[in-house]
Amino acid sequence: MEVKRNPKDSMKSTWRLWPRSEWTIYHRLIDRLDVHHVVLDKPVPVHAKTDPVPYLPDWQMHRWIVIHAVIPLAIHYAFVHLTGRNLSVVGTFALYHVCQTFNSIREIQILRRLGHMYGFLDGDQHERDGVPDVNVKKVFMSLISASNVRPMLVIILAYRKSELPSSMNWALLPLEITLYSLAVDLWFYWYHRLMHDKGSLWQFHRTHHLTKHPNPLLSLYADGIQEIFDIVVIPLLAFYTIKKGFGLPMGFYELWMCHQYLIFTEVLGHSGLRVCATAPSPLSWLYRWLDVDGIIEDHDLHHRRGWKSSFNYGKHSRIWDTLWGTTTDRVECKAGNIDYANTVSFPAW
Repeated sequence: MEVKRNPKDSMKSTWRLWPRSEWTIYHRLIDRLDVHHVVLDKPVPVHAKTDPVPYLPDWQMHRWIVIHAVIPLAIHYAFVHLTGRNLSVVGTFALYHVCQTFNSIREIQILRRLGHMYGFLDGDQHERDGVPDVNVKKVFMSLISASNVRPMLVIILAYRKSELPSSMNWALLPLEITLYSLAVDLWFYWYHRLMHDKGSLWQFHRTHHLTKHPNPLLSLYADGIQEIFDIVVIPLLAFYTIKKGFGLPMGFYELWMCHQYLIFTEVLGHSGLRVCATAPSPLSWLYRWLDVDGIIEDHDLHHRRGWKSSFNYGKHSRIWDTLWGTTTDRVECKAGNIDYANTVSFPAW
C-alpha cells in the first residue's frame, strides 16, 4: 500500500522563480534581507567525492567572531563612558539584538559567497535544499524568534546594571568559551540522540530532518518543541552547568561572547560548504590532534539519515560521539583528502 506524503513535508523550493506579485510579505522579507544560500543563475562548482577539499584555518573564524562580538561591547562601553550610566534592559536588548541579527545575516552572506567559490558537500549528487515553498513563513518566523529570544535569554540570565562592560574578565573568557561549548554539546548530544532513538520524541525532530542537504536558513527549521530546546533549554542547561558546576562567573558580557561562538557554529554546520572547517573553539587544535574535532561534513552526513539510523549527534565536536560510539566515517573530508596548502579565506568583515 502506497503511503501518501504530507504536502506540508515537501522540500520543493521554486518560489524564487515565481512572479513577485505572487510573493507574500515573508518571501519579500527573506529576499530583502539577502539571506539566500545561493545566487540564482550564478554557477556553483561541483566536485567529485575524491577531489581534494580546501582548508579553512581556525584563526580566521576566531577573528571574524571576535570582531563582530566586540562591536556591541565597544558601543556599550562608549555609552557608559560618555553618559556615566549603564544601559537599561530595553536599551541593552535593542543594541545586542540588532548586532546579533546583523552578525547572522553577514555570516550567511559570506558562506554564500564561499559556496559559489568552493561548492557544497555531496554536490555531485544533490543541490542544497532551499527554503520550501510550503513553509516560507515558518522559516522566517523561526529566524525572527531566534534573533529575539537568544539575546533576551542572555540578558535574563546574566545582565546586571551594576556590572559595566569594563568588568568583563578577559583572562577567563577562553576557558568559559571552551567549557560552555562542551556543555552545550553534551546536553545537545543526549537530547538529540534521544529524539532519534525514541519514537515518541522523533515526532518533534522529524521536520528538521526533512532537509537532507540543509542551508543556513534551515538551521532552525523544526517543530516548535525542538525550537524551544535549541534556543532556550540547551543554552540554559549549559549556562548553569558552567556557572554552578564549575563556579565560573559567566557574566553577561562573557555569555554574549560564548553565544557568538555557539551561533556561528550552528550556521556554519548547516551550510554544507565544501571546505574542511573545524567548529571554532579555543581548543580546536587539540580536538583535531585527538581526532575528535567537529567539522561541517560531520553534521551534513548526519542530516542524510533519519530515525534510528543516524550518527554524529554533536555539533561542536565529536568528543561525546567518540565516547559513546556514534561517529561515522567522513566521505569527502577524510584523512588524506584535505588540501591544507589550499587555504580558504574567510574575511574579517
